Amino acid sequence: MTTKDCTELYRKWQQELAARLAKTPERKQRFATSSDIEIDPLYVPDRIDDAYMEKIGLPGEYPYTRGVQPNMYRGRLWTMRQYAGFGSAEETNKRFRYLLEQGQTGLSVAFDLPTQIGYDSDDPMAAGEVGKVGVAIDSLEDMETLLAGIPLDKVSTSMTINAPASVLLAMYIAVAEKQGVPSEKLSGTIQNDILKEYIARGTYIFPPKPSMRLITDIFAYCAKHVPKWNTISISGYHIREAGSTAVQEVAFTLADGMAYVEAALQAGLDIDQFAPQLSFFFNGHNHFFEEIAKFRAARRMWARLMRERYGAKNPKSWQFRVHTQTGGSTLTAQQPDNNIVRVTIQALAAVLGGTQSLHTNSRDEALALPTEESARIALRTQQIIAFESGVTDTVDPLAGSYYVEYLTDQIESRALEYLEKIEQMGGAVAAVEAGYMQREIQKQAYETQRKIESGEEKVVGMNCFQLENEPQPELLRVDPALGRKQKERLDALRARRDNLIVEQTLNRLRAGAEGTENLMPLILECVRSYATIGEICGVLREVFGEYRAV
Repeated sequence: MTTKDCTELYRKWQQELAARLAKTPERKQRFATSSDIEIDPLYVPDRIDDAYMEKIGLPGEYPYTRGVQPNMYRGRLWTMRQYAGFGSAEETNKRFRYLLEQGQTGLSVAFDLPTQIGYDSDDPMAAGEVGKVGVAIDSLEDMETLLAGIPLDKVSTSMTINAPASVLLAMYIAVAEKQGVPSEKLSGTIQNDILKEYIARGTYIFPPKPSMRLITDIFAYCAKHVPKWNTISISGYHIREAGSTAVQEVAFTLADGMAYVEAALQAGLDIDQFAPQLSFFFNGHNHFFEEIAKFRAARRMWARLMRERYGAKNPKSWQFRVHTQTGGSTLTAQQPDNNIVRVTIQALAAVLGGTQSLHTNSRDEALALPTEESARIALRTQQIIAFESGVTDTVDPLAGSYYVEYLTDQIESRALEYLEKIEQMGGAVAAVEAGYMQREIQKQAYETQRKIESGEEKVVGMNCFQLENEPQPELLRVDPALGRKQKERLDALRARRDNLIVEQTLNRLRAGAEGTENLMPLILECVRSYATIGEICGVLREVFGEYRAV
Protein backbone atom coordinates (compact mmCIF):
# COMPACT_ATOMS: atom_id res chain seq x y z
CA MET A 1 0.00 0.00 0.00
CA THR A 2 1.45 3.37 -1.01
CA THR A 3 1.44 6.51 1.11
CA LYS A 4 -1.22 7.94 -1.20
CA ASP A 5 -3.35 4.80 -0.77
CA CYS A 6 -3.05 5.03 3.01
CA THR A 7 -3.99 8.71 3.00
CA GLU A 8 -7.02 7.93 0.85
CA LEU A 9 -7.94 5.14 3.27
CA TYR A 10 -7.82 7.62 6.13
CA ARG A 11 -10.04 10.08 4.26
CA LYS A 12 -12.47 7.29 3.44
CA TRP A 13 -12.46 6.22 7.09
CA GLN A 14 -13.26 9.81 8.16
CA GLN A 15 -16.20 9.86 5.76
CA GLU A 16 -17.42 6.51 7.05
CA LEU A 17 -17.06 7.75 10.62
CA ALA A 18 -19.10 10.86 9.81
CA ALA A 19 -21.83 8.67 8.28
CA ARG A 20 -21.75 6.39 11.31
CA LEU A 21 -21.98 9.33 13.70
CA ALA A 22 -25.00 10.64 11.80
CA LYS A 23 -26.78 7.42 12.73
CA THR A 24 -25.32 7.16 16.24
CA PRO A 25 -24.78 10.64 17.72
CA GLU A 26 -21.76 11.27 19.90
CA ARG A 27 -22.05 12.30 23.54
CA LYS A 28 -21.92 15.97 22.53
CA GLN A 29 -22.75 17.83 19.34
CA ARG A 30 -19.40 19.60 19.43
CA PHE A 31 -16.14 18.91 21.28
CA ALA A 32 -13.92 21.87 22.15
CA THR A 33 -11.28 22.93 24.67
CA SER A 34 -11.88 25.53 27.38
CA SER A 35 -10.42 28.04 24.89
CA ASP A 36 -13.05 26.96 22.32
CA ILE A 37 -10.53 25.15 20.10
CA GLU A 38 -12.58 22.57 18.22
CA ILE A 39 -11.41 18.98 18.70
CA ASP A 40 -11.46 16.50 15.81
CA PRO A 41 -12.34 12.85 16.41
CA LEU A 42 -8.89 11.66 15.37
CA TYR A 43 -5.40 12.98 14.67
CA VAL A 44 -2.80 11.30 12.44
CA PRO A 45 0.59 12.26 10.95
CA ASP A 46 0.75 14.26 7.72
CA ARG A 47 2.16 11.19 5.98
CA ILE A 48 0.73 7.73 6.51
CA ASP A 49 2.81 4.86 5.15
CA ASP A 50 2.65 1.07 5.17
CA ALA A 51 4.56 0.77 8.45
CA TYR A 52 2.15 3.14 10.18
CA MET A 53 -0.91 1.21 9.04
CA GLU A 54 0.67 -2.13 9.96
CA LYS A 55 1.69 -1.11 13.50
CA ILE A 56 -0.66 1.73 14.47
CA GLY A 57 -3.57 1.85 12.04
CA LEU A 58 -6.90 3.47 12.76
CA PRO A 59 -9.05 3.06 15.88
CA GLY A 60 -11.70 0.42 15.48
CA GLU A 61 -9.62 -1.27 12.76
CA TYR A 62 -7.08 -4.11 12.80
CA PRO A 63 -4.63 -4.31 14.63
CA TYR A 64 -6.54 -2.10 17.12
CA THR A 65 -3.44 -0.45 18.58
CA ARG A 66 -5.41 2.79 18.88
CA GLY A 67 -8.52 1.22 20.39
CA VAL A 68 -11.32 -1.21 19.63
CA GLN A 69 -13.99 1.42 18.85
CA PRO A 70 -13.76 3.94 15.97
CA ASN A 71 -14.70 6.94 18.09
CA MET A 72 -13.92 5.51 21.56
CA TYR A 73 -15.15 7.77 24.39
CA ARG A 74 -16.61 10.45 22.13
CA GLY A 75 -19.48 8.04 21.57
CA ARG A 76 -19.64 6.14 24.84
CA LEU A 77 -17.59 6.32 28.01
CA TRP A 78 -16.10 3.25 29.62
CA THR A 79 -18.30 1.35 32.09
CA MET A 80 -17.71 2.68 35.60
CA ARG A 81 -17.84 -0.60 37.44
CA GLN A 82 -16.89 -0.30 41.13
CA TYR A 83 -15.97 -3.64 42.71
CA ALA A 84 -18.08 -4.17 45.82
CA GLY A 85 -19.13 -6.93 48.15
CA PHE A 86 -18.91 -7.59 51.88
CA GLY A 87 -20.82 -9.28 54.63
CA SER A 88 -24.29 -10.45 53.74
CA ALA A 89 -26.22 -10.24 50.49
CA GLU A 90 -28.48 -7.59 52.09
CA GLU A 91 -25.54 -5.32 52.97
CA THR A 92 -23.97 -5.66 49.53
CA ASN A 93 -27.31 -4.98 47.82
CA LYS A 94 -27.47 -1.69 49.74
CA ARG A 95 -23.93 -0.78 48.59
CA PHE A 96 -24.83 -1.63 44.96
CA ARG A 97 -27.91 0.57 45.11
CA TYR A 98 -25.88 3.40 46.65
CA LEU A 99 -23.21 3.22 43.93
CA LEU A 100 -25.83 3.12 41.16
CA GLU A 101 -27.47 6.20 42.68
CA GLN A 102 -24.04 7.91 42.64
CA GLY A 103 -23.63 7.32 38.89
CA GLN A 104 -21.96 3.90 38.66
CA THR A 105 -22.87 2.31 35.32
CA GLY A 106 -22.24 -1.40 36.02
CA LEU A 107 -22.05 -3.80 38.95
CA SER A 108 -18.95 -5.73 39.99
CA VAL A 109 -19.36 -8.43 42.64
CA ALA A 110 -16.68 -9.41 45.15
CA PHE A 111 -17.32 -12.80 46.76
CA ASP A 112 -15.98 -13.97 50.10
CA LEU A 113 -13.26 -16.61 50.25
CA PRO A 114 -15.52 -19.60 51.06
CA THR A 115 -17.70 -18.80 48.03
CA GLN A 116 -14.61 -18.46 45.83
CA ILE A 117 -13.43 -21.97 46.71
CA GLY A 118 -16.85 -23.63 46.72
CA TYR A 119 -17.65 -24.01 50.42
CA ASP A 120 -20.90 -23.16 52.20
CA SER A 121 -20.75 -20.65 55.04
CA ASP A 122 -21.41 -23.41 57.61
CA ASP A 123 -18.53 -25.59 56.41
CA PRO A 124 -15.68 -25.89 58.96
CA MET A 125 -13.32 -24.67 56.20
CA ALA A 126 -15.24 -21.35 56.12
CA ALA A 127 -14.79 -20.53 59.80
CA GLY A 128 -13.66 -16.95 60.33
CA GLU A 129 -13.83 -16.03 56.64
CA VAL A 130 -17.57 -15.57 56.00
CA GLY A 131 -18.24 -12.19 54.40
CA LYS A 132 -14.75 -10.88 55.13
CA VAL A 133 -13.32 -10.11 51.67
CA GLY A 134 -16.60 -10.16 49.75
CA VAL A 135 -20.21 -11.20 49.96
CA ALA A 136 -21.24 -14.67 51.15
CA ILE A 137 -23.36 -16.46 48.52
CA ASP A 138 -24.42 -19.97 49.49
CA SER A 139 -27.50 -20.53 47.34
CA LEU A 140 -29.91 -19.06 44.83
CA GLU A 141 -31.71 -17.49 47.79
CA ASP A 142 -28.65 -15.37 48.59
CA MET A 143 -28.27 -14.37 44.94
CA GLU A 144 -31.93 -13.31 44.85
CA THR A 145 -31.29 -11.07 47.85
CA LEU A 146 -28.06 -9.71 46.39
CA LEU A 147 -29.81 -8.60 43.17
CA ALA A 148 -33.18 -7.56 44.63
CA GLY A 149 -34.60 -4.50 42.89
CA ILE A 150 -31.82 -4.42 40.28
CA PRO A 151 -33.16 -4.82 36.70
CA LEU A 152 -30.86 -7.40 35.13
CA ASP A 153 -31.93 -6.53 31.58
CA LYS A 154 -30.59 -2.99 32.10
CA VAL A 155 -27.47 -3.46 34.27
CA SER A 156 -24.24 -5.15 33.23
CA THR A 157 -22.72 -7.25 36.01
CA SER A 158 -19.18 -8.51 36.45
CA MET A 159 -18.49 -11.36 38.88
CA THR A 160 -14.97 -12.03 40.14
CA ILE A 161 -15.36 -15.77 40.45
CA ASN A 162 -13.20 -18.54 39.00
CA ALA A 163 -13.30 -22.18 40.12
CA PRO A 164 -17.09 -22.15 40.79
CA ALA A 165 -17.85 -19.63 38.00
CA SER A 166 -20.36 -21.99 36.38
CA VAL A 167 -22.37 -22.14 39.61
CA LEU A 168 -22.51 -18.37 40.16
CA LEU A 169 -23.40 -17.78 36.50
CA ALA A 170 -26.20 -20.34 36.84
CA MET A 171 -27.48 -18.50 39.92
CA TYR A 172 -27.45 -15.21 38.01
CA ILE A 173 -29.39 -16.75 35.09
CA ALA A 174 -31.91 -18.25 37.54
CA VAL A 175 -32.50 -14.88 39.26
CA ALA A 176 -33.06 -13.29 35.84
CA GLU A 177 -35.63 -15.99 35.05
CA LYS A 178 -37.48 -15.09 38.25
CA GLN A 179 -37.41 -11.42 37.16
CA GLY A 180 -38.84 -12.44 33.77
CA VAL A 181 -35.61 -11.53 31.97
CA PRO A 182 -34.57 -14.06 29.30
CA SER A 183 -30.93 -15.12 29.32
CA GLU A 184 -30.50 -13.68 25.81
CA LYS A 185 -30.81 -10.18 27.32
CA LEU A 186 -28.23 -10.62 30.09
CA SER A 187 -24.92 -8.80 29.80
CA GLY A 188 -21.89 -9.02 32.02
CA THR A 189 -18.75 -11.02 32.71
CA ILE A 190 -17.56 -13.90 34.82
CA GLN A 191 -13.83 -13.95 35.47
CA ASN A 192 -13.67 -17.74 35.00
CA ASP A 193 -9.86 -17.65 34.55
CA ILE A 194 -8.52 -20.69 36.41
CA LEU A 195 -4.98 -20.65 34.98
CA LYS A 196 -4.08 -17.42 36.73
CA GLU A 197 -5.34 -18.96 39.97
CA TYR A 198 -2.68 -21.65 39.67
CA ILE A 199 -0.13 -18.98 38.70
CA ALA A 200 -0.79 -16.15 41.10
CA ARG A 201 -3.85 -16.23 43.33
CA GLY A 202 -4.66 -19.68 44.69
CA THR A 203 -8.48 -19.88 44.74
CA TYR A 204 -8.62 -23.04 42.67
CA ILE A 205 -10.60 -26.21 43.40
CA PHE A 206 -10.16 -28.78 40.64
CA PRO A 207 -7.12 -29.90 38.63
CA PRO A 208 -6.40 -28.17 35.29
CA LYS A 209 -8.05 -30.68 32.94
CA PRO A 210 -11.57 -30.72 34.47
CA SER A 211 -11.27 -26.98 35.15
CA MET A 212 -10.66 -26.36 31.44
CA ARG A 213 -13.66 -28.57 30.66
CA LEU A 214 -15.91 -26.41 32.87
CA ILE A 215 -14.63 -23.29 31.10
CA THR A 216 -15.26 -24.63 27.59
CA ASP A 217 -18.70 -25.88 28.69
CA ILE A 218 -19.49 -22.28 29.67
CA PHE A 219 -18.21 -21.02 26.30
CA ALA A 220 -20.49 -23.42 24.43
CA TYR A 221 -23.55 -22.85 26.62
CA CYS A 222 -23.34 -19.05 26.52
CA ALA A 223 -22.73 -18.91 22.77
CA LYS A 224 -26.13 -20.55 22.38
CA HIS A 225 -28.13 -19.24 25.36
CA VAL A 226 -26.43 -16.10 26.81
CA PRO A 227 -24.86 -14.48 23.73
CA LYS A 228 -24.18 -11.05 25.30
CA TRP A 229 -22.26 -12.50 28.24
CA ASN A 230 -18.47 -12.29 28.37
CA THR A 231 -17.65 -15.89 29.22
CA ILE A 232 -14.18 -15.24 30.59
CA SER A 233 -12.11 -12.31 31.81
CA ILE A 234 -8.55 -13.46 31.21
CA SER A 235 -6.75 -11.81 34.05
CA GLY A 236 -3.37 -10.15 34.14
CA TYR A 237 -4.53 -8.18 37.17
CA HIS A 238 -3.68 -10.85 39.74
CA ILE A 239 -0.47 -11.73 37.93
CA ARG A 240 0.59 -8.09 38.41
CA GLU A 241 -0.64 -8.05 42.02
CA ALA A 242 1.56 -11.08 42.69
CA GLY A 243 4.59 -9.03 41.65
CA SER A 244 5.02 -9.30 37.88
CA THR A 245 6.26 -6.58 35.56
CA ALA A 246 4.04 -5.01 32.89
CA VAL A 247 5.77 -7.16 30.26
CA GLN A 248 5.08 -10.35 32.24
CA GLU A 249 1.48 -9.23 32.78
CA VAL A 250 0.97 -8.97 29.00
CA ALA A 251 2.86 -12.16 28.14
CA PHE A 252 1.36 -14.47 30.77
CA THR A 253 -2.17 -13.15 30.22
CA LEU A 254 -1.98 -13.73 26.47
CA ALA A 255 -0.44 -17.16 27.04
CA ASP A 256 -3.44 -18.07 29.22
CA GLY A 257 -5.78 -16.65 26.57
CA MET A 258 -4.16 -18.82 23.92
CA ALA A 259 -4.63 -21.89 26.15
CA TYR A 260 -8.36 -21.18 26.49
CA VAL A 261 -8.74 -20.67 22.75
CA GLU A 262 -6.94 -23.93 22.02
CA ALA A 263 -8.98 -25.84 24.62
CA ALA A 264 -12.20 -24.55 23.05
CA LEU A 265 -11.02 -25.47 19.55
CA GLN A 266 -10.10 -28.97 20.75
CA ALA A 267 -13.62 -29.25 22.23
CA GLY A 268 -14.99 -28.65 18.72
CA LEU A 269 -16.17 -25.05 19.15
CA ASP A 270 -16.06 -22.59 16.26
CA ILE A 271 -13.63 -19.77 17.02
CA ASP A 272 -15.92 -17.03 15.73
CA GLN A 273 -18.72 -18.30 17.97
CA PHE A 274 -16.86 -18.02 21.27
CA ALA A 275 -13.98 -15.59 20.64
CA PRO A 276 -16.10 -12.40 20.45
CA GLN A 277 -17.13 -13.00 24.08
CA LEU A 278 -13.58 -13.35 25.41
CA SER A 279 -12.53 -10.37 27.51
CA PHE A 280 -9.47 -9.39 29.54
CA PHE A 281 -8.67 -7.85 32.91
CA PHE A 282 -5.59 -5.68 33.41
CA ASN A 283 -3.97 -3.87 36.29
CA GLY A 284 -3.55 -0.11 36.35
CA HIS A 285 -0.12 0.47 37.86
CA ASN A 286 2.05 3.47 38.67
CA HIS A 287 4.35 3.97 35.67
CA PHE A 288 2.04 6.21 33.66
CA PHE A 289 3.48 5.87 30.15
CA GLU A 290 4.41 2.19 30.43
CA GLU A 291 0.83 1.42 31.46
CA ILE A 292 -0.59 3.25 28.43
CA ALA A 293 1.81 1.41 26.13
CA LYS A 294 0.89 -1.92 27.76
CA PHE A 295 -2.72 -1.66 26.57
CA ARG A 296 -1.65 -0.72 23.05
CA ALA A 297 0.81 -3.61 22.80
CA ALA A 298 -1.67 -6.18 24.15
CA ARG A 299 -4.38 -5.13 21.68
CA ARG A 300 -2.01 -5.41 18.73
CA MET A 301 -0.60 -8.75 19.84
CA TRP A 302 -4.01 -10.33 20.48
CA ALA A 303 -5.40 -9.12 17.13
CA ARG A 304 -2.49 -10.70 15.28
CA LEU A 305 -2.73 -13.95 17.23
CA MET A 306 -6.43 -14.33 16.61
CA ARG A 307 -6.35 -13.46 12.91
CA GLU A 308 -3.02 -14.91 11.82
CA ARG A 309 -2.51 -17.88 14.18
CA TYR A 310 -6.04 -19.05 14.84
CA GLY A 311 -7.68 -17.92 11.61
CA ALA A 312 -10.60 -16.02 13.14
CA LYS A 313 -12.62 -14.22 10.48
CA ASN A 314 -14.95 -12.07 12.58
CA PRO A 315 -13.30 -8.72 13.45
CA LYS A 316 -14.92 -8.94 16.90
CA SER A 317 -12.83 -12.07 17.50
CA TRP A 318 -9.68 -9.99 17.04
CA GLN A 319 -10.58 -7.35 19.62
CA PHE A 320 -8.83 -7.21 22.97
CA ARG A 321 -11.61 -5.79 25.16
CA VAL A 322 -10.37 -5.03 28.66
CA HIS A 323 -11.59 -4.15 32.13
CA THR A 324 -9.04 -2.39 34.33
CA GLN A 325 -8.69 -2.14 38.09
CA THR A 326 -6.19 0.21 39.65
CA GLY A 327 -3.31 -1.48 41.48
CA GLY A 328 -4.26 -2.80 44.89
CA SER A 329 -0.67 -3.75 45.67
CA THR A 330 0.43 -0.13 45.16
CA LEU A 331 -1.79 1.15 47.98
CA THR A 332 -0.19 1.95 51.32
CA ALA A 333 -1.59 1.70 54.84
CA GLN A 334 0.56 4.73 55.70
CA GLN A 335 -0.99 8.10 54.76
CA PRO A 336 -3.95 6.45 52.97
CA ASP A 337 -5.10 9.74 51.42
CA ASN A 338 -2.01 9.49 49.17
CA ASN A 339 -3.76 6.52 47.56
CA ILE A 340 -6.31 8.88 46.01
CA VAL A 341 -3.47 10.42 43.96
CA ARG A 342 -2.05 7.01 43.01
CA VAL A 343 -5.45 5.78 41.88
CA THR A 344 -6.03 8.93 39.82
CA ILE A 345 -2.76 8.46 37.92
CA GLN A 346 -3.48 4.77 37.35
CA ALA A 347 -7.06 5.40 36.21
CA LEU A 348 -5.96 8.12 33.82
CA ALA A 349 -3.39 5.76 32.30
CA ALA A 350 -6.10 3.12 31.80
CA VAL A 351 -8.37 5.63 30.06
CA LEU A 352 -5.57 6.90 27.82
CA GLY A 353 -4.75 3.25 27.16
CA GLY A 354 -8.29 2.67 25.90
CA THR A 355 -9.97 0.52 28.57
CA GLN A 356 -13.62 -0.54 28.13
CA SER A 357 -14.41 -0.75 31.84
CA LEU A 358 -12.76 0.58 34.99
CA HIS A 359 -12.72 0.08 38.75
CA THR A 360 -10.91 2.62 40.90
CA ASN A 361 -9.67 1.36 44.27
CA SER A 362 -10.61 3.20 47.44
CA ARG A 363 -8.06 4.98 49.59
CA ASP A 364 -8.53 2.71 52.63
CA GLU A 365 -8.27 -0.71 50.91
CA ALA A 366 -4.77 -1.35 52.28
CA LEU A 367 -6.42 -1.35 55.71
CA ALA A 368 -9.93 -2.76 55.26
CA LEU A 369 -12.89 -3.02 52.93
CA PRO A 370 -13.80 0.48 51.70
CA THR A 371 -16.21 2.68 53.58
CA GLU A 372 -19.11 4.26 51.72
CA GLU A 373 -17.32 7.61 51.65
CA SER A 374 -14.10 6.09 50.27
CA ALA A 375 -16.04 4.20 47.58
CA ARG A 376 -17.75 7.44 46.56
CA ILE A 377 -14.41 9.28 46.22
CA ALA A 378 -13.09 6.43 44.07
CA LEU A 379 -16.12 6.66 41.78
CA ARG A 380 -15.87 10.46 41.62
CA THR A 381 -12.26 10.03 40.44
CA GLN A 382 -13.53 8.25 37.33
CA GLN A 383 -16.29 10.80 36.79
CA ILE A 384 -13.89 13.75 36.98
CA ILE A 385 -11.59 12.09 34.43
CA ALA A 386 -14.60 11.41 32.19
CA PHE A 387 -16.36 14.76 32.36
CA GLU A 388 -13.76 17.38 33.35
CA SER A 389 -10.31 16.39 32.09
CA GLY A 390 -10.89 16.59 28.32
CA VAL A 391 -9.00 13.33 27.67
CA THR A 392 -12.16 11.70 26.31
CA ASP A 393 -12.76 14.32 23.61
CA THR A 394 -10.54 12.81 20.92
CA VAL A 395 -9.60 9.24 20.08
CA ASP A 396 -6.20 8.08 21.34
CA PRO A 397 -4.76 11.49 22.33
CA LEU A 398 -1.23 10.13 22.98
CA ALA A 399 -0.80 8.49 19.57
CA GLY A 400 2.18 10.00 17.83
CA SER A 401 4.20 10.21 21.02
CA TYR A 402 7.61 8.79 20.12
CA TYR A 403 8.04 7.65 23.71
CA VAL A 404 4.70 5.84 23.90
CA GLU A 405 5.29 4.11 20.56
CA TYR A 406 8.81 3.09 21.64
CA LEU A 407 7.45 1.59 24.88
CA THR A 408 4.67 -0.17 22.95
CA ASP A 409 7.21 -1.82 20.64
CA GLN A 410 9.47 -2.79 23.56
CA ILE A 411 6.64 -4.36 25.56
CA GLU A 412 5.47 -6.28 22.50
CA SER A 413 8.91 -7.65 21.62
CA ARG A 414 9.74 -8.67 25.20
CA ALA A 415 6.32 -10.25 25.73
CA LEU A 416 6.77 -12.21 22.51
CA GLU A 417 10.02 -13.64 23.89
CA TYR A 418 8.10 -14.96 26.89
CA LEU A 419 5.39 -16.42 24.64
CA GLU A 420 8.02 -18.26 22.62
CA LYS A 421 9.48 -19.79 25.82
CA ILE A 422 6.03 -20.85 27.02
CA GLU A 423 5.21 -22.37 23.64
CA GLN A 424 8.45 -24.38 23.73
CA MET A 425 7.29 -25.83 27.06
CA GLY A 426 4.01 -26.97 25.51
CA GLY A 427 1.80 -23.97 26.26
CA ALA A 428 0.42 -22.22 29.34
CA VAL A 429 -0.99 -25.31 31.07
CA ALA A 430 2.35 -27.12 30.82
CA ALA A 431 4.19 -23.98 31.96
CA VAL A 432 1.88 -23.70 34.98
CA GLU A 433 2.35 -27.35 35.88
CA ALA A 434 6.13 -26.87 35.64
CA GLY A 435 5.91 -23.76 37.86
CA TYR A 436 7.64 -21.57 35.25
CA MET A 437 5.40 -18.50 35.39
CA GLN A 438 5.11 -18.75 39.16
CA ARG A 439 8.91 -18.66 39.53
CA GLU A 440 9.30 -15.72 37.13
CA ILE A 441 6.75 -13.69 39.11
CA GLN A 442 8.30 -14.66 42.45
CA LYS A 443 11.75 -13.52 41.31
CA GLN A 444 10.36 -10.16 40.20
CA ALA A 445 8.32 -9.72 43.39
CA TYR A 446 11.44 -10.38 45.47
CA GLU A 447 13.45 -7.86 43.46
CA THR A 448 10.77 -5.18 43.83
CA GLN A 449 10.54 -5.73 47.59
CA ARG A 450 14.33 -5.60 47.89
CA LYS A 451 14.39 -2.22 46.14
CA ILE A 452 11.63 -0.83 48.40
CA GLU A 453 13.32 -2.03 51.58
CA SER A 454 16.69 -0.62 50.50
CA GLY A 455 15.09 2.72 49.57
CA GLU A 456 16.17 2.36 45.95
CA GLU A 457 12.49 2.48 44.96
CA LYS A 458 10.60 5.29 46.71
CA VAL A 459 7.08 4.79 48.06
CA VAL A 460 5.82 8.12 49.37
CA GLY A 461 4.66 7.94 52.97
CA MET A 462 6.01 4.43 53.50
CA ASN A 463 9.81 4.54 53.06
CA CYS A 464 10.16 8.30 52.56
CA PHE A 465 8.27 11.47 53.56
CA GLN A 466 6.84 9.70 56.57
CA LEU A 467 4.67 11.18 59.33
CA GLU A 468 5.00 10.67 63.05
CA ASN A 469 1.83 9.99 65.07
CA GLU A 470 -0.20 9.45 61.93
CA PRO A 471 -3.98 9.57 62.59
CA GLN A 472 -5.95 6.38 61.86
CA PRO A 473 -9.00 6.62 59.57
CA GLU A 474 -12.39 5.12 60.32
CA LEU A 475 -12.61 1.62 58.85
CA LEU A 476 -15.47 -0.61 57.78
CA ARG A 477 -15.91 -3.67 60.00
CA VAL A 478 -17.84 -6.79 59.01
CA ASP A 479 -20.27 -8.06 61.64
CA PRO A 480 -18.48 -10.99 63.37
CA ALA A 481 -21.88 -12.66 63.87
CA LEU A 482 -22.35 -13.02 60.12
CA GLY A 483 -21.13 -16.63 60.04
CA ARG A 484 -23.75 -17.63 62.57
CA LYS A 485 -26.49 -15.76 60.68
CA GLN A 486 -25.53 -17.41 57.38
CA LYS A 487 -25.62 -20.82 59.08
CA GLU A 488 -29.13 -20.09 60.33
CA ARG A 489 -30.19 -19.08 56.81
CA LEU A 490 -28.78 -22.32 55.42
CA ASP A 491 -30.52 -24.41 58.08
CA ALA A 492 -33.83 -22.74 57.25
CA LEU A 493 -33.31 -23.20 53.50
CA ARG A 494 -32.51 -26.91 53.83
CA ALA A 495 -35.60 -27.39 56.03
CA ARG A 496 -38.07 -25.90 53.54
CA ARG A 497 -36.68 -26.89 50.12
CA ASP A 498 -37.60 -30.19 48.46
CA ASN A 499 -34.53 -32.21 49.40
CA LEU A 500 -35.55 -35.16 47.23
CA ILE A 501 -35.40 -32.92 44.13
CA VAL A 502 -32.07 -31.50 45.32
CA GLU A 503 -30.67 -35.02 45.63
CA GLN A 504 -31.96 -35.96 42.18
CA THR A 505 -30.38 -32.92 40.50
CA LEU A 506 -27.06 -33.52 42.27
CA ASN A 507 -27.09 -37.14 41.14
CA ARG A 508 -27.70 -36.07 37.54
CA LEU A 509 -24.77 -33.64 37.86
CA ARG A 510 -22.56 -36.44 39.20
CA ALA A 511 -23.44 -38.67 36.24
CA GLY A 512 -22.82 -35.82 33.81
CA ALA A 513 -19.43 -35.03 35.34
CA GLU A 514 -18.45 -38.69 35.02
CA GLY A 515 -19.40 -38.52 31.33
CA THR A 516 -18.78 -35.92 28.64
CA GLU A 517 -21.97 -33.85 28.36
CA ASN A 518 -22.03 -30.07 28.87
CA LEU A 519 -22.38 -29.47 32.62
CA MET A 520 -23.95 -26.00 32.52
CA PRO A 521 -27.59 -27.20 32.08
CA LEU A 522 -27.10 -29.69 34.92
CA ILE A 523 -25.60 -27.05 37.22
CA LEU A 524 -28.48 -24.70 36.38
CA GLU A 525 -30.91 -27.47 37.32
CA CYS A 526 -29.16 -27.90 40.69
CA VAL A 527 -29.24 -24.16 41.34
CA ARG A 528 -32.98 -23.94 40.56
CA SER A 529 -33.60 -26.68 43.13
CA TYR A 530 -31.77 -24.52 45.73
CA ALA A 531 -28.80 -26.84 46.02
CA THR A 532 -25.99 -24.88 47.67
CA ILE A 533 -22.62 -23.97 46.20
CA GLY A 534 -20.95 -26.35 48.67
CA GLU A 535 -23.21 -29.23 47.64
CA ILE A 536 -22.67 -28.63 43.92
CA CYS A 537 -18.90 -28.20 44.21
CA GLY A 538 -18.81 -31.16 46.59
CA VAL A 539 -20.21 -33.42 43.87
CA LEU A 540 -17.65 -32.10 41.39
CA ARG A 541 -14.86 -32.58 43.96
CA GLU A 542 -15.87 -36.24 44.29
CA VAL A 543 -15.62 -36.75 40.52
CA PHE A 544 -12.76 -34.44 39.54
CA GLY A 545 -10.62 -34.43 42.69
CA GLU A 546 -8.85 -31.37 44.08
CA TYR A 547 -5.72 -29.63 42.82
CA ARG A 548 -2.65 -29.56 45.05
CA ALA A 549 0.07 -27.06 44.20
CA VAL A 550 3.49 -28.53 43.43
